[in-house]
Amino acid sequence: FLFNAFYLSISRKRAAAKRLIERYYYQLTDGCGDNDCRNENCASCNAFVYKNCSRNQLAVHALHLFKQKARLCEAHPAKIAKRPSESEENATTSVSCIKSGQLSVRGGTVSGSGISVRLGGGSSSSSAGGVSTHYPVAMVFGAKEEQPSTSNMKPSAHQESTLSVKNFLTEQRLIEIIKECKKDGNWSKLIHIIGAVFNNPDAIILSFRRKDDVSLSKETHRAMQLDLDKDMDEQENENEPCRSAKSDSVMESTVMDSESLEYVTVDIPSVRRAFKALMEIPELPFQCSLIQAICSLSKNLDVELRYRKPIEKDPNYINIFIIIMEIPFLYEPEFIDSAFPDFCNTIGQLPLQSQVKLAHVWSKYPAQQLKNMVCSLHQLITVRVMKGEVQWGRGCPVNDDNGISGAARVMKILYYASMLGGIYDSKQLIDEEKKLNDADVNLHELVGAVAAEPKDQRKPIEDPLGKELGISPIHCRTPLVPFEDFVNDLLNEYLDVGTDFSYYKSESSNSKFSFVNHSFLLTTCSKHTVMYFDNRIHMLNERRTSLIQTLVHGAPTMPYLRLKVRRERLIEDALVALELVAMDNPQDLKKQLFVEFDGEQGVDEGGVSKEFFQLVVEDIFNPDFGMFTYKEETGQYWFNPSSLENDGQFTLIGIVLGLAIYNSAILDIHFPMVVYRKLMGKKGTFTDLKDVDPILARSLQDLLLYDGEVEKEFLQTFCISYRDVFGNVITQNLKENGDQIPVTNANKREYVNLYADYLLNRSVERQFRAFKCGFRMVTNESPLHALFRPEEVELLVCGSKVSQYNSGILFCIICK
Repeated sequence: FLFNAFYLSISRKRAAAKRLIERYYYQLTDGCGDNDCRNENCASCNAFVYKNCSRNQLAVHALHLFKQKARLCEAHPAKIAKRPSESEENATTSVSCIKSGQLSVRGGTVSGSGISVRLGGGSSSSSAGGVSTHYPVAMVFGAKEEQPSTSNMKPSAHQESTLSVKNFLTEQRLIEIIKECKKDGNWSKLIHIIGAVFNNPDAIILSFRRKDDVSLSKETHRAMQLDLDKDMDEQENENEPCRSAKSDSVMESTVMDSESLEYVTVDIPSVRRAFKALMEIPELPFQCSLIQAICSLSKNLDVELRYRKPIEKDPNYINIFIIIMEIPFLYEPEFIDSAFPDFCNTIGQLPLQSQVKLAHVWSKYPAQQLKNMVCSLHQLITVRVMKGEVQWGRGCPVNDDNGISGAARVMKILYYASMLGGIYDSKQLIDEEKKLNDADVNLHELVGAVAAEPKDQRKPIEDPLGKELGISPIHCRTPLVPFEDFVNDLLNEYLDVGTDFSYYKSESSNSKFSFVNHSFLLTTCSKHTVMYFDNRIHMLNERRTSLIQTLVHGAPTMPYLRLKVRRERLIEDALVALELVAMDNPQDLKKQLFVEFDGEQGVDEGGVSKEFFQLVVEDIFNPDFGMFTYKEETGQYWFNPSSLENDGQFTLIGIVLGLAIYNSAILDIHFPMVVYRKLMGKKGTFTDLKDVDPILARSLQDLLLYDGEVEKEFLQTFCISYRDVFGNVITQNLKENGDQIPVTNANKREYVNLYADYLLNRSVERQFRAFKCGFRMVTNESPLHALFRPEEVELLVCGSKVSQYNSGILFCIICK
């Protein structure tokens, strides 16, 4: 009985394979009869790639298509195999294709006795998950034996949907249906076609295609060329090419287009016009059908993306997500309640390369279009948070809501798309900054503790999508959508940062969703709390290490970073103590800070440390000290290029700045934004000059906009002069022999860039390098660089200026 059942199963698989091969063969020879067919492997398609192939060659290509599980566009039952009497040429050529020799075909072998084809992806034995089946040639083409019943052939769900794709939408067809339904006063046809198309992945893929679409990937092009070479080498008396010159040119152009990350086969403007026509229908009678269709579609996509990897087989699969995200009423309550959350989860399951593709496609959208998409996702998150506000914080964190996590994943793609489409630094500048940062890191390691114990450095957080795209928020000057528009305040209100941080740190973080990896949604306060947890954990680790060393080596216990200073010699004592720590073991800087003033009793519970920071800042930023210069027009401090202080003083202020952030202290420091950008690894450019010297920046901007003869009227060379703090006039060549090179209309941009580079980088290189080195001693292992932008770092250091201003107003009102 078991043998009969196994034999019956093998027979059915053979019959099914035979019928599929027949259908591929007749599709290549006769076509499906649809004049609008877009399947390149169908004779009815205008872009048919085998136009000049003989039937012998088509027979071989039918086997290739069967092995590749290519799409069958025929929607009606397969044709009955032609008998020799009906088409003698078919039978003769099919057999002669085999008699000419043995053809090696991927996944099977064509020989004089028959065709060996593998079913499944396993080994040749049935126990390995695959069945090796042998078919005589007469059985495949022109078979005389009785045809098996079609009920024995049960393709998979994806194959079945592919074989039955008949309805798909174009802009013209949709408008015609709308006009027809409007004329008849009955919208049932539109409702039916909307449900049928948006419920079927293959129908959506075929919908709204570009007119110049010829969907051949580079791999397909190479595979077809390899097969053609094999066929032409092994076939005798066959000299005509398998593809025309026109087909070759079409495929080459398609390969070039497919290499572009922004290229997609869907006609996006056509999709928008189609949805606009739908939105003009009164009361939107199709809306319920569309919602139900997308709900069903999302479940199908979820299964396919998890187990079948359809994007690897069909790059046009991404068209589904592009088209659905163009629906203009995604923010409607009906969509947010059901269809939209499931669909967002599906997008979140896309492989990394597909997310990169989506980011590049969306980066070409208008800014308002991206804003609308971001608002739709914000509305989804807000609604989900409000619905579950009773359960949040009671053992059910917002991280576990699939609708919220799915929307956050989609918003990450939009976040990077907004930066790609905005204004960001050139690749040349980014590469130059990377070299400088690597040099600074090496210098920090050398300056670090010679006697320090080696420890594993924690790798900084790096987002895979950002790494693949080669972009970071620090490199983007002006995104399409402002960074602040991605923050969701209500989400931050109900977010349990402790639980979220534990998800981020847990070993099973891949199965837990953490907003730390989607920090664009978080407020600066929430990010600061995340960094606080990270710093506290690091402090406790250092404390534990100190106690272990005490038990093992008998060394004195040093669980804290203790500083004992005298008020009258505050800077000297602090400088000596911190330099000793930095030279002995920089890791001690990451311990919790305890400050003790000489001759004063007290326990530092945070207040003494804050007083210490305040006094150090007052002394160092004193104009008499000469380390910084005060800009009256901006009310900010800048590094004194003529400072006589040694590098240790600047290293001290860098350490103090890092310790203040590390110990959550606010400092009364007023630096221009370019300082925080340089601390984050950027170089100062002409764009940053307006924060340091707005008068000079406006003058240089006027020079760039001047249309007259710059050389004759300005008489300026590549040599500048300025006064130092002592009133001395200093001249500086911006480039070699700059005093002999005049500024002209052709080189005035170079002059402006070199001028800004000298003022912001070269003139203060020594001072800032020491300052940055001290800052990195404390923050090199902190998530500061990954979580915060320069504007947020300034907020961490000196607090909110607006809040202080408002507090002052409120205090005056209360006093009155």
